[in-house]
Amino acid sequence: MHTVAVMGMAKNTGKTVALNHLLGEAAGDDVAVGLTSIGRDGEERDAVFDFPKPPVSVGPGTVVATARSTLQRARARHKIIDATGVHSPMGEIVLVKTLDGGEMEVAGASRSHDQKRVIALLRQCGAELVFLDGALGRSQHASPAIADGVVLATGAALGGGIADVLRKTRERLTLLGIAQADAATAARCADLFSGSGVALWSRAGEPLFKAPIASLNAGATLLACAEALPNADIATVACTGAVGRSLWQAFDTLAARHPGLTVVVADGTRLFVDSADLAALASRGARLVALRPIRIAGITLNPFSPLGGHFDAAAFVAAMRAALPQHVVTDVQWDTEQQTPMESTHGPFAA
Repeated sequence: MHTVAVMGMAKNTGKTVALNHLLGEAAGDDVAVGLTSIGRDGEERDAVFDFPKPPVSVGPGTVVATARSTLQRARARHKIIDATGVHSPMGEIVLVKTLDGGEMEVAGASRSHDQKRVIALLRQCGAELVFLDGALGRSQHASPAIADGVVLATGAALGGGIADVLRKTRERLTLLGIAQADAATAARCADLFSGSGVALWSRAGEPLFKAPIASLNAGATLLACAEALPNADIATVACTGAVGRSLWQAFDTLAARHPGLTVVVADGTRLFVDSADLAALASRGARLVALRPIRIAGITLNPFSPLGGHFDAAAFVAAMRAALPQHVVTDVQWDTEQQTPMESTHGPFAA
């Protein structure tokens, strides 16, 4: 993996602590690192709850893409390499290289096409491995169109007991982990996904409808099109954009009318529905697939919550590892104290 997104399920689930651990491990392995964010991280206090926040700690030689306005608060000596021409709510994104270790606030590009440009520039500056820090309520940086792998941070801040956190984490993994489309389906949809919009195909693979419309308005359009083609054997429906409640209801209606329907989305980050919705669609005999699968590189745990309800760290790690054996699961602080080998950094992330 050359680009790894760090994604938190909620505030205070340990995303920044996990990011700092990964930065430190990469530096220890002499991997040239690039760093940016889709939001803002490293500020002294949480903008939502006003809790103190851990700073982002960078080592010497790290290439960071951040808004110019954040540099006045940096506690790591640095030099500006170049401007990117990409602008964010906090100003233009610039490329800097740290001269020594220290703390930095990182605020990067918020739009997907700008993120891709910034990542490419970080690589041009010598970064072998780019870490992309996430933001609350946003998951587009975890898309396989941008990142090769995702580290998901979860923890006690989600509320409830360990079983509740496990359930919520599983639900998120269900959304992110939808299966990849088979080669024939991917080839059928390739032209649509080279642009944007929605489309329908028959069971014979013949195109029935295609329009470059926003997914927000696509549900009613798809249903109207299907009603205008009462004898069509609709077998595949695809959407390149975000899938919210109204569009999902259209998929569900089509699945009820056309048994064996295949629904194709770009990837799991485009789904803004619940895991129960996926189960309901599957119960109709429909199949939901992604053009590109998301690789979960690891799951990191935080047993502490600033709102209370802390877990025993050892019990939390043991329960989550037992329940999610197909994933690398770690509490980076507890595991470091136990001197447990960090598979999540020394294996998949090795450059």
